[in-house]
Amino acid sequence: MAKKFIDVMDTTFRDGFQSVFGGRVLMNDFFPAVEAAKTAGINHFEFGGGARFQSLYFYLREDAFEMMDKFREIVGPDANLQTLARGVNTVMLDTGSKELIDLHAKMFKKHGTTTIRNFDALNDVENLKYSGERISHHGLKHEVVVTMMDLPPGCQGAHGVDFYEKTLRDILDSGIPYDSICFKDASGTSNPQKVFDTIKMARGLVPEGTHLRLHTHETAGVSVSAYMAALEAGIDGIDMAAAPVSGGTSQPDILTMLHATKGMNYDLGGLEIGKILSYEKELQNCLSDYFIPPEATMVSPVIPFSPMPGGALTANTQMMRDNDILDKFPEVIAAMQEVVEKGGYGTSVTPVSQFYFQQALNNVMQGPWNAIAPGYGKMVLGYFGKTPVAPDPEIVKIASEKLKLEPTTEKALDLADADESKSLETWIKRLKEEDIEITEENIFIAAACQDKGIAFLKGEGELNVRKISEMKTNEGSSNMGNGNYTVVVDGQKFSVQVAEGDADIQVTAVNGESAATKAPAPTSGDAEEIKALLPGNVWKIISNPGDSVNEGDVIMILESMKMEIDVVAPCAGTVQTINVATNDKVVEGQLVAVIG
Repeated sequence: MAKKFIDVMDTTFRDGFQSVFGGRVLMNDFFPAVEAAKTAGINHFEFGGGARFQSLYFYLREDAFEMMDKFREIVGPDANLQTLARGVNTVMLDTGSKELIDLHAKMFKKHGTTTIRNFDALNDVENLKYSGERISHHGLKHEVVVTMMDLPPGCQGAHGVDFYEKTLRDILDSGIPYDSICFKDASGTSNPQKVFDTIKMARGLVPEGTHLRLHTHETAGVSVSAYMAALEAGIDGIDMAAAPVSGGTSQPDILTMLHATKGMNYDLGGLEIGKILSYEKELQNCLSDYFIPPEATMVSPVIPFSPMPGGALTANTQMMRDNDILDKFPEVIAAMQEVVEKGGYGTSVTPVSQFYFQQALNNVMQGPWNAIAPGYGKMVLGYFGKTPVAPDPEIVKIASEKLKLEPTTEKALDLADADESKSLETWIKRLKEEDIEITEENIFIAAACQDKGIAFLKGEGELNVRKISEMKTNEGSSNMGNGNYTVVVDGQKFSVQVAEGDADIQVTAVNGESAATKAPAPTSGDAEEIKALLPGNVWKIISNPGDSVNEGDVIMILESMKMEIDVVAPCAGTVQTINVATNDKVVEGQLVAVIG
């Protein structure tokens, strides 16, 4: 009897990179490994989308569309190249208008994509309808998704087999065109028995011949068991990665699964151990200079209490390293349980996982619920769709007060479509203002990545790749790359920006004014100092010295850990000094303004 063929998608170059390096891997460094994977017989790759779209513009000074084109050239015309999209968010920072959702599918088809895996973190099927229809309209295969996780202990009301059955029935009843169905667990927390029962349920519910897949991460240590349960239940495809970006926060290793299924009635993609060994050796050589965070290689028994997806975990720890607050990570993970419980049980996958993390970070750094992360607040207020269960009423009230927004039951797509700032015309106008060529690619890059997308298109993008050769080599000697560093001079801490060439170097006292140019002294004895609550960058300055402000008025906006942090006036008065400039890096406790 012939073995059952199981389709294997190699996630190395998308989810693997995201899970281990926060997506920050330069294309020319890994392309030789793509060639090796092709030689090894792999013909199904996840090659873009998700956070591997934005990260290229944010950190690598690379064009994701160019990367996708070159990837397609290497693997040839017949490979199944897959990307990841977030329903009405596609690969954008926020909900997209119908125009932008359509443009996403059109551009990804143009640049080599075969299949788009399309999910909604809230399992709100309304958010999958239009995006799925446009994916199919542009000639792409649509892989519709049910997102999974285990709830923290003591929580109930969603994320059981009955919940997934209802979601799947809603998808089938909606008429959304699809070519395959994926059950996606980004945190790797779904227990194997639930996986088995869910796949069994789905197999009995969908039309005969429907291609079913399971995606998980090793984060909680049960991924191989989950895959074995899914195989037994009748799954048709699974996702795996190659060392050194496998296991830990990433997908199970291809070799591990080949070993786990020895002697069983499954053929994993027709892959052979010897050829995969050669491929992994080439990949390890390609990535040998990349710093692998230790947390990326480990499983964590406490992740089910959070839960934090593998793809988001290292992206967040890397940002915490950059901002010198990595020591707070255990507290943030511990704080996530309450945030999940009170937020309505959206699946911990992008963007909801980031909302959870940002709110937990706020609760740790600024006190429980004293500050509401914009994404988390808008989620509990209904601006991204309907959460699986109703959020905690007290948190809804706090979010409404803090964000000055009323709760809504309108569809997320309708809200976005009514927002003029999300129209194609708005972004075409912005490109003209910046003297940037008007192409469909540039329109989408700007709309998806906003100010950082504009910076990239103007040749001003940031390069922030963690390579061992550019990091500290021995005690007392280092090769420092561009970035922000804290140094101590005569017992006083200073935040120092390091850059190449003739860049404007900033040196700022952590608890005082600019060390290079001292700000004017306050003219009033009742002056109020305003200090940064979190480390980050100055994104926008709203008020200038001499402006009159009321209590609560926004003085400036910081960008920290993918959040926009409003810096507000603590009292009515006059802005006496602004102690930072746009794009400056700031550290926690740094003086940013004075109100008199």
